[in-house]
Amino acid sequence: MAERPRRRFDPGGPLTGLFFLGVAVVFLTGVLSGDPVAGPEILGPVLLAGLGVIGIIRVLTRGRRRNLR
Repeated sequence: MAERPRRRFDPGGPLTGLFFLGVAVVFLTGVLSGDPVAGPEILGPVLLAGLGVIGIIRVLTRGRRRNLR
């Protein structure tokens, strides 16, 4: 029986999902409470910085997603 190659764990996908779940929780909390959790002057840069970090992680772990035969 031929042995299948092991797939390596790619942290980019789960981290991206956690980031967007966190953003959704912040916005949902603000909507349900009627008070914004943080103003746009704080959320804007945090969101952009988070997207930048997620992008860097996705680029650095691209080799793990590539299926070379």
